[in-house]
Amino acid sequence: MGRLAAFLDIIHQDPTLSQVKLIAEPWDLGEGGYQVGNFPVGWTEWNGKYRDVVRSVWKGEGGLIGELAYRLTGSSDLYAHNGRRPYASINFVTAHDGFPLEDLVSYNEKHNEANAEDNRDGDSNNRSWNCGVEGPTDDPAILALRARQKRNLLATLFLSQGVPMLLVGDEMGRTQRGNNNAYCQDNETSWLDWNLREKYEPLIAFVQRLAQLRRHHPVLRRRSFFQGRRIIGPDVKDIVWLNPDGKEMSDEEWGQPFVRCLGMCLAGRAIEEQDGRGRPIVDDDLLVLLNAHHEPIPFALPPFNGATRWNAVIDTQHDSGLAPNAQYGAGEHYPLQGRSVALLMQFRTP
Repeated sequence: MGRLAAFLDIIHQDPTLSQVKLIAEPWDLGEGGYQVGNFPVGWTEWNGKYRDVVRSVWKGEGGLIGELAYRLTGSSDLYAHNGRRPYASINFVTAHDGFPLEDLVSYNEKHNEANAEDNRDGDSNNRSWNCGVEGPTDDPAILALRARQKRNLLATLFLSQGVPMLLVGDEMGRTQRGNNNAYCQDNETSWLDWNLREKYEPLIAFVQRLAQLRRHHPVLRRRSFFQGRRIIGPDVKDIVWLNPDGKEMSDEEWGQPFVRCLGMCLAGRAIEEQDGRGRPIVDDDLLVLLNAHHEPIPFALPPFNGATRWNAVIDTQHDSGLAPNAQYGAGEHYPLQGRSVALLMQFRTP
């Protein structure tokens, strides 16, 4: 059907359906079928482009830093053209189809033999990485890397503008043993084993902390897209993109295929929105650092919007996903480890 199909018009005119949350998995919309961003106003969409680029970046692919920036900020390239907002983007890394999170970091290939279709079913382009061994392993180094990769993917999801969608079981290591098309498996392959809770309590606690941060910081769930320009006074931009030197990204750097490290400063004073009582919404300034390179990259911390100190909050290099209680001055280098995400919060001196 097309964007002007009678079906969509009827939903918009219906007194009940027009008032509910409409979420599309954007298939069957015109020629070619799959068209993320082309559902009409009033609809939100599963953002498959978000899934693809986030998976690819953490897999280690280069040349994607520019598209990643769009996905981190609500995908304005997909939703702004017809007046939709960042919350039109339902961000996800995993869903009911495909690998769950545990398998995304444990398998390079699908293993669907149990589906009795000679492993022909299911998508072969999973953008997954097994971290060095296909499937189960006892190697502590590979297990540690897989655990960090899961934290990286989860942190990216919860620190992105838009609406995060979490697949049930990802927070406690649910696996389908490499089966990425388990719809026909009414058994342990597709069931959720609640006994995993105890083993994965640290990961569950990390997801809870991410959800808490998102709930408490409105700058992480803006209702309008960033402008990238000065909002308050001559110096305060609503968002600033940084290279590891702590300087704004140049046009040349955005196009470099080897760039895998990026900083994103979010200005809490430049949200330009009001609460239910008409009061301005103001938040802390946040700094998100992402390093998909395999080696550490010291990251110079900027004096963003007058902030002189930064408080480390999240750091996925640690098993807990939480950063040690430490402060860093503007101009100091944060020890950003290989394949890790860090979140810092501005600390203003009186």
